[in-house]
Amino acid sequence: MRALVRHRYGATADVLRCERVDRPRPGPGEVLVQVRAAGVDRGVVHLVTGLPHPLRLAGYGLRAPRNPVVGGDLAGTVVALGDGVRRFRVGDEVYGTGHGTFAEYARADEGKLAPRPATASFEQAAAVPVSGTTALQAVRDHGRVRPGQQVLVIGAGGGVGSFAVQIARSSGAVVTGLTSPGKLDFVRSLGADTVLDRTADALPERRYDVVLDTGGGTPVSRLRRALTPTGTLVIVGGETGGRVLGGVQRQLGATLLSPFVRHRLGTFVARENAADLAVLAGLVDSGRLVPAVDRVLPLASAPEALALLCAGSVRGKLVLSV
Repeated sequence: MRALVRHRYGATADVLRCERVDRPRPGPGEVLVQVRAAGVDRGVVHLVTGLPHPLRLAGYGLRAPRNPVVGGDLAGTVVALGDGVRRFRVGDEVYGTGHGTFAEYARADEGKLAPRPATASFEQAAAVPVSGTTALQAVRDHGRVRPGQQVLVIGAGGGVGSFAVQIARSSGAVVTGLTSPGKLDFVRSLGADTVLDRTADALPERRYDVVLDTGGGTPVSRLRRALTPTGTLVIVGGETGGRVLGGVQRQLGATLLSPFVRHRLGTFVARENAADLAVLAGLVDSGRLVPAVDRVLPLASAPEALALLCAGSVRGKLVLSV
């Protein structure tokens, strides 16, 4: 099968290649999916570059990648079942996360897939799993957003941010989106009540019940000044390019400070699961959540897609068509 692979860590343009590799076989509790489309997210950049370094200690390969094929999001058709699979049959159209999805076929855990939203194309569905799940858990579980609350989404024009704006609005919140100048109209189209240019030196003077920081490196002290006295800060993004921590120091600092202040401060790592994928599919099919796909590129253009993502020019999500 065709797949995007890298055999060493490095810059995406230097190490990613489209090659012919063996088709994977599903293990116990896994299915084999014929991939129709694969979403592009920041996590892929980290897996290609091997940065920050602690990522390599998490089982991805210390000196070289353990799995040469990259990619996590997918939408496609089940073509084979591993032992013990009960939720799916051959021919089912699914979406979710898998192992090495920038390929014609990919293995996926049964518990990390759900039926494809009925109203979404394969390309739209592939944009949802990683970014949509992260946004859902940020808004619902960690921000605990309630109707009538004032919510600020920083990085509202990106992958996670574009979903967070819509999910917060569907939760009944009044949403302010902070984004770059080229994405102001795009964020308005997502339903944000107010859209602000993030190039301004200061955060908005208004105080918010919940601040969701999905991008950038604003210090925690400045983020706290945007909160009501008992407001909640959830940091789900932020890239500094550091080789050791890569920006995670903000999340660590907020978590350590939280027990000593009235604000709720913290971060989280999203849990990929079928239940949340079903919730997201319901929101899509009801029209309350529209996957914002900036453009669809062919599989071989993955290096170009990752370069666009790193440049910060993408409105919503990029998707690879397989």
